[in-house]
Amino acid sequence: MDPLLITVIVIVAVALIFDVINGFHDAANSIATIVSTRVLSPRLAVFWAAFFNFIAMFVFAPKVANTISKIVIIDASDSAFLFVVFAGLLGAIVWDLVTWFYGLPTSSSHALIGGLTGAGLAYKGAEIIRWEKIAQTATFIPLAPIIGLIIAFGLMIAVYWIFRKWHPKKVDWIFRKGQFVSAALYSLGHGGNDAQKTMGVIVALLVAAGMFSEDKQLSMSNWDTLWIIVSCHLAMAIGTALGGWRIVKTMGMKLTKLKPVHGFCAETAGAFTIFMATRMGIPISTTHTIAGSIIGVGAPTNLAGIKWNIAMRIVMAWVLTIPASAIVGALCFWVMQMISAKF
Repeated sequence: MDPLLITVIVIVAVALIFDVINGFHDAANSIATIVSTRVLSPRLAVFWAAFFNFIAMFVFAPKVANTISKIVIIDASDSAFLFVVFAGLLGAIVWDLVTWFYGLPTSSSHALIGGLTGAGLAYKGAEIIRWEKIAQTATFIPLAPIIGLIIAFGLMIAVYWIFRKWHPKKVDWIFRKGQFVSAALYSLGHGGNDAQKTMGVIVALLVAAGMFSEDKQLSMSNWDTLWIIVSCHLAMAIGTALGGWRIVKTMGMKLTKLKPVHGFCAETAGAFTIFMATRMGIPISTTHTIAGSIIGVGAPTNLAGIKWNIAMRIVMAWVLTIPASAIVGALCFWVMQMISAKF
């Protein structure tokens, strides 16, 4: 078999493993509120989220994938770019696993962007990085949680006013049912934004291998790209189904005390933010978004009840994600460079 084809197959496999890890790591984003409010058990919740992660491919155009595939300017005549993509993936995977071990809900998306950037810098420096793509993503690092927080805060105020004369048990019953819808919408957005990041990596890989042109567009109507879309959404769904209980406890139980009404408003605010960003082609952190939304729903009734020390610990992990994964990605590329005499 052609060595180039073998290399491509191996790296695609690693990309799909990253997608599984991403789903596993970010399962908490989709299920933290619905589990913490005890509307669903953790096991049922992850399967509910996994289903909507998968069907997201029928809802969203692959604009986020297009953004990710163009972070590094790829020269198809230079086979070293295959290893730039590979090293970037490894950087993201290592950082994801480290933060999962410590229960920190950092962004798999930013880990991937950081890993690719670091590997690209290690190979040919700043001139092969499309910094406008990095800047676009960096802008939404603070914006995503802030938008989620503001919308969630506004929804909570509206809900309190609309249902102010209702019996608490009736309100609780309504929003327990409502959380099935809000959790589904959030999971749909999560699958739409996050699965596309791995799709973008695979496209970049195939461009580097000379199998795709630089302007190749993903489409479910083209057999040569359909497999990328289906496999990435399936991998994301499998990872979500495997769950991530460590991070669920941080996101849904330690940040603030949640009731079904809080869960509904947080998930709805998070879903709106992710839908908007996905339509704009911006890869955002679903972790940032739901964390901001959870804080937003806790603020109207019990600002002091929010565990700000936990929130600040999470923020510190967010700030470190891109540079830390970039360093790991660069180190991985340098190791590959030392092992191989080809580049």
